[in-house]
Amino acid sequence: MLKHSLVHAGFKVLQAEDGVQGLEVLASERPDVIITDINMPRLDGFGFIEAVRRDAALRTMPVLVLTTEADAEKKSRAKSAGATGWIVKPFDPVKLIDAIRRVAT
Repeated sequence: MLKHSLVHAGFKVLQAEDGVQGLEVLASERPDVIITDINMPRLDGFGFIEAVRRDAALRTMPVLVLTTEADAEKKSRAKSAGATGWIVKPFDPVKLIDAIRRVAT
């Protein structure tokens, strides 16, 4: 549903199965915005965001967390790691697209 919503809105979508593969994709591609989950195998969203922020070329790239997690402590941890925003699933596609457009400019 996420990919469909983004493609329908005119975005090019790059996908990765987890944080490790996400970093591999970012080594050769530069999206305008990163959308990540927190719960992923091999490298969770917190570690992924921290790795993105350590990379000088990616340091200022917006990172939105899209997750089922609603815990305030996890949200705070993601913000401390460098997340730009936090969206809880299920998401409203229109609001998600608006959020992406706001942070991508």
